[in-house]
Amino acid sequence: MKIKYYFLLAACFLGFPGCKTEPAHETEIPAPVKLAYGDAMRPLDGDAYYNKVLGALAGSAIGDAMGASTEMWGRSEIRRTYGYLLGITPAIRPQSPEGTWDHNLQAGATTDDTRWKAVMADYIGANRGELGPKAFARTLTGYYESVVSELDNEALLESTDAIDSTLERVDWIREWARVAKAYQAGPESYNLARDRFYGGDLTCAGMLYTPTLGLVAEDPEAAYRLAYDHALFDLGYARDISALVAAMTQMALQTRQTDSLLNTAVFIDPYRFEDSRLVGRISLTIALSARNYVKRARLMRPLPPGALRDSLVRSVPPGYPDGPDAWRQQESIYANLENDQKAHAFHAGEIWQILVAGIEFGQGDFLKSMQFIVNYGRDNDTVAAVAGMILGAQTGFDGLPEAERNLVLRVSREQLGIDLEAMAREICGIQP
Repeated sequence: MKIKYYFLLAACFLGFPGCKTEPAHETEIPAPVKLAYGDAMRPLDGDAYYNKVLGALAGSAIGDAMGASTEMWGRSEIRRTYGYLLGITPAIRPQSPEGTWDHNLQAGATTDDTRWKAVMADYIGANRGELGPKAFARTLTGYYESVVSELDNEALLESTDAIDSTLERVDWIREWARVAKAYQAGPESYNLARDRFYGGDLTCAGMLYTPTLGLVAEDPEAAYRLAYDHALFDLGYARDISALVAAMTQMALQTRQTDSLLNTAVFIDPYRFEDSRLVGRISLTIALSARNYVKRARLMRPLPPGALRDSLVRSVPPGYPDGPDAWRQQESIYANLENDQKAHAFHAGEIWQILVAGIEFGQGDFLKSMQFIVNYGRDNDTVAAVAGMILGAQTGFDGLPEAERNLVLRVSREQLGIDLEAMAREICGIQP
């Protein structure tokens, strides 16, 4: 019997036909395939698209103008001076390269945030179909060279005051031009120039201009990629944030839902920042914390009558449109944001966190979001300008508050030489 057993065993190993073993069935579970977030933009008719683009530009200018008078202030200082800011106030402040280019301008005046939109409208119009980092760098160096050439103007020798406006423009763009010139020279020069841009901090550089690119991209991911390529001045996760605000602007052309808008930060990640070891995606962590601050504040119960409630009532700033319980919730959000402040108010992470909190807080109410952002302070004009562009693209020009939209159109054109309507036509490709 043993001999027969060993014979059969050997036959199986040698592969006799009767002893072949059929391979086991393999179960295969495919990896998930992520679907695109948001649709490719359905072509809006000319008037509807123009209304959205003008809404984005005017919304950004409203935010910039609302924050111009209190840029870099703390919230307690704003409260002492203005109470609760509800709209646009005169820009009572000294001139500066990044701020207003003259002292004490009337209500509706704006800062570098709106000047960047003018640069982008010109860039998009001149490079339609060929947008890219090289063309963008050439645009910036070309502007720098044009303003520097004005220093040769003999008229400047006759008046020391006349040179102020030229110097403001040179000082505003030269830090950017240094990087743009280095980018065109090659990677070694570029890396050095970018690393020392504004001290090497993770600034909100790209956020000043990348949202405009969302107006011409076909879908949120395309907007992200286009903006990421143009974020020549950003380091680390600041570049991710600069690309996200462009994707959100594009998404705003498609939806009125706040959740869908803010979830852009969750689902648009073409370069897989979320895969980063140990850290994950910092921009998403910041966005979720901002939204949670607002959501937790909404759950706060009203204080019962008594000394604490009396103290709360006295703390509500003049002009605040809601009651003391709403103010207590808002103060809770502000306190959490304050705990997360960075060393510099123009840090990309801080700007992004306040932006997301402001949009979550307003839930589609344009002025409510703007007021929340501006009354918090810090670099409030920049945050409000980015939020204004996103929410303005969402509502369109016709959906913006009438008094504010008309004011920024007029003051921009008559006092600052910036024609928002002409810029919208340029971006839309509408011939004058």
